Amino acid sequence: MTSKRNILVTSALPYANGPIHLGHLVEYIQTDIWARFQRLRDNSCYYVCADDAHGTPIMLRARQDGITPEELIAATQKEHEADFADFLIDFDNYYSTHSDENRDFASSIYLKLREQGHIRTQTIKQAYDPEAEMFLPDRFIKGTCPKCGADDQYGDNCEVCGATYDPTELKNPVSAVSGATPIEKDSEQYFFKLSDFTEMLQQWLKAGHVQSEVANKLDEWFEEGLKDWDISRNAPYWGFEIPDAPGKYFYVWMDAPMGYMASFKNLCDKQNINFDDYWAADSKNELYHFIGKDIARFHTLFWPAVLDGAGYRKPTAVFCHGFLTVNGQKMSKSRGTFIKARTYLDNLNPEYLRYYYTAKLSSGVDDIDLNLEDFMQRVNSDLVGKVVNIASRCAGFITKKFDNQLSAELPEPELYNDIVAAGEQIAEHYENREYNKAVREIMAQADKANVYIDENKPWVLIKEEGREDEVQKICTQGLNMFRLLMTYLKPILPATAEKSEAFLNTEFKWSNISQPLLSHEINKFKPLLTRIEKEQIEAMTHDSIENAASTENMPAAEEKITGPLADDPIADEISFDDFAKIDLRIARIVKAEHVEGADKLLQLTLDLDGQTRNVFAGIKSAYKPEDLEGKLTVMVANLAPRKMRFGLSEGMVLAAGPGGKDLFILNPDEGAAAGMKVK
Repeated sequence: MTSKRNILVTSALPYANGPIHLGHLVEYIQTDIWARFQRLRDNSCYYVCADDAHGTPIMLRARQDGITPEELIAATQKEHEADFADFLIDFDNYYSTHSDENRDFASSIYLKLREQGHIRTQTIKQAYDPEAEMFLPDRFIKGTCPKCGADDQYGDNCEVCGATYDPTELKNPVSAVSGATPIEKDSEQYFFKLSDFTEMLQQWLKAGHVQSEVANKLDEWFEEGLKDWDISRNAPYWGFEIPDAPGKYFYVWMDAPMGYMASFKNLCDKQNINFDDYWAADSKNELYHFIGKDIARFHTLFWPAVLDGAGYRKPTAVFCHGFLTVNGQKMSKSRGTFIKARTYLDNLNPEYLRYYYTAKLSSGVDDIDLNLEDFMQRVNSDLVGKVVNIASRCAGFITKKFDNQLSAELPEPELYNDIVAAGEQIAEHYENREYNKAVREIMAQADKANVYIDENKPWVLIKEEGREDEVQKICTQGLNMFRLLMTYLKPILPATAEKSEAFLNTEFKWSNISQPLLSHEINKFKPLLTRIEKEQIEAMTHDSIENAASTENMPAAEEKITGPLADDPIADEISFDDFAKIDLRIARIVKAEHVEGADKLLQLTLDLDGQTRNVFAGIKSAYKPEDLEGKLTVMVANLAPRKMRFGLSEGMVLAAGPGGKDLFILNPDEGAAAGMKVK
């Protein structure tokens, strides 16, 4: 007999600055199913998680909302926990990185790394917002990728070519806080010497602790040489202050993974579990992290190196998954497919999504697609039409004709044993996270059970005199096959499994599937699942478009992304009525001047129907001031004035073109030729 395994499982920590959406749920459902499967196999498996509660975005969001960061993260965590609970995500502990335990781990691990010589300081140039008067995190800077030239990329990596770089390398940078052009400013920062762990990490990665495609991608980092990791941020910052470094704070990605340890330590203290049994360097227990592929480098390079340097064990494995698309495209607010967890729950059974994701998920890092039409058809066909249908077709006969009693024997024990035997292959698929294969095998067994019932037709036999015993045996066979199927589906459909256990008056355990229920009393059957109707899908997508609850507080593009956040470039489409509010006018440029201290701006004095407007325009790369005077331009005349570092801007000038020198405004002849009168 296989000895009991002791397992600790985590999911990536959702950021405490916005709601849970269907993209996030890919990970938590995947992890929850794996943890439930381990428990169903009688292994000890703890599943912990926490809200990622630090960083500049949370500080700014709280300031914007007029509340403290503590109030923001407390309210967000309450919402997160409610969403997870209603999606049947069974955490043993859900905590926060803003906790005493996490502060202790961050400080003690940092001090251990410093004692071992893995921390150094260096004065570096950092992007600084002169208007907001703050240093800018990487994701608060956007500009042109220095490698491939793609526009609108973050300050740390390019989503087009995949390149990573320092924020100071970004071309045409813009602050996401104020819109100002960042300047470079010297700052002393603390670095973790990741390069000290090059050999260890290469050996660890080659030993199979990550998926092969992830390991291959990480080879690029080693080819370039591992760079030391900046683990500090300047005040103002929302997080933990670094010991012996006033005004310096741990970068959120330094203390966030330690939230796994903090959440587990909190659980250990409550349940008298030995923390070191799972985290000591010589631990023989198993530790697994489930994460999105977008944060692989933090979990497969920085995190194992930090653990190793501080004297803790490294993960047994890090499992990466892909992102979610809906109807084959990135999630979109305008199409109603950027769906919050709560919006889904208001319209549909959570187990339907759990099942559909499971039917799509594999052990790889490929993206999965939620096709809403296929979702409806598969749930209706598989769960309602195949699995639940077995119970509903057999239960009534046992209840009405046989006083709720199952027969003393199975008419076809070989068929039952075949489905039992399939359990080992199904278990192997679960263990290896090949959920799609597990579902295919379970549904193949469901087909066998339905064929058996169709061929034996108890609804026909019950009408024939003297054949009642046959009907009881056939239905007993059917209900026992249903029990097997629901045992296999229990990690995916825990609520339906619980209802089925109440109906069959037994607990579903993997260890007792070989023993059928015979001469056993069951309870009256109650409907377990109902079909999805098209109107429910339409209502959900409609709610996602119309209800502010579906889109409010979504993390902005510049925020720290810790999960599979995917939005459409035109997600915030406006209606024609909104567009009609924009007052576009032709204005003459009376005067144009350089702006001292600005690389891109020109100061324009515009004549708008006899009124004078002062506007700052980012067109310096395309025009000399003297060439602009007398030209016509289109401006947004009813844009609210905006105070900038250089003065008050009273509108916006419109230009067209690919950028750089190719930015075009109207001249008098072109304007007259076009017959333009815009309002």
